[in-house]
Amino acid sequence: MHAKGYFTDTLHRKIADKVSTKTYDCARCHMPMADNMDALINGEARPDKNNKTHADAVSCYFCHTIAYVKTAHKFNINTKSRQAENYKPTLYGRLNNPDESDKHSSVNNPVYAKKVCMGCHSHKLNDNNVTVFRAMTKEQDSLSCIKCHMPEVEGGVEKMDKRARGQHASHKFLGIHDKEFRQKGVDLEVSAKDEHLTVTLTNKMEHPLIIQPARAKFLKITVLRNGKVIWQNFINDPKEDKQGYFAYRFFKGGHPLIIPAEATKGEVNNLAAMETKTLSYKTPHLKKGDEVTVGLYVQLAKSDCAGVIDLKENLLTQPQLIKEVKVVLP
Repeated sequence: MHAKGYFTDTLHRKIADKVSTKTYDCARCHMPMADNMDALINGEARPDKNNKTHADAVSCYFCHTIAYVKTAHKFNINTKSRQAENYKPTLYGRLNNPDESDKHSSVNNPVYAKKVCMGCHSHKLNDNNVTVFRAMTKEQDSLSCIKCHMPEVEGGVEKMDKRARGQHASHKFLGIHDKEFRQKGVDLEVSAKDEHLTVTLTNKMEHPLIIQPARAKFLKITVLRNGKVIWQNFINDPKEDKQGYFAYRFFKGGHPLIIPAEATKGEVNNLAAMETKTLSYKTPHLKKGDEVTVGLYVQLAKSDCAGVIDLKENLLTQPQLIKEVKVVLP
């Protein structure tokens, strides 16, 4: 996922261009190797696919040369290490006694267990002090990210594993795009009796259920009797179920705003890290044999966002199942 940037991530590019076709303020995190960063941010230059430092997205080299992360109110700042000219570069990581290489020096840096993920994945506020996204708190460290998104896998990470390590941290950076991985982040429990149906949703992740403002997660609930739908939590649009639709909403001057760069107010229906929430629904009188299906879905580009940026229907706009529970009433 870190290899996806302005030129290969359609959703990001369309949102960035909707915000501005002159400046590219997103470059700090989405094009961090750019050799003309200031020019991109202030509008003197545009992303150039022929510039290798633009096309590299979030490269291995970038992440492994972060010296420390400066925390700030609007967004955190990655501070890169200075590399001596005409000497092989120094790369940082978490390994004790790292392997030697003729291409670079390797050094253990404590920031990689503490703050390295927080440079880009912590939070972002716009110029009106409105939170655009927030994934981490100041009290968290990178170990909580690494535990899930970079789990230990079998084998050494290098083709020539000189120290014969039995495991290494996966660098696939699995997340919501991976079908198996996304099932692990939530638990669903369903109970139904008489005219009442409850869904208990537990966020097992160490970040909120919703982070990105373009994204939505929602419940789809149906009750079948003899193969026919007798009740469902929405008819046409999952936003009809306000308690079961998890997403950001932004406003400017009291009017809804989809792209939050200029928002003056924001709100979100969310589950905090490790939070459990029980949602209650009133249904027709339920009978023995009724089948209740509850699914939690993700829409990587929610419908109103896709409409504003003219994103054609594809996997980004189609709801994708995260987890599903079926119950037949005894």
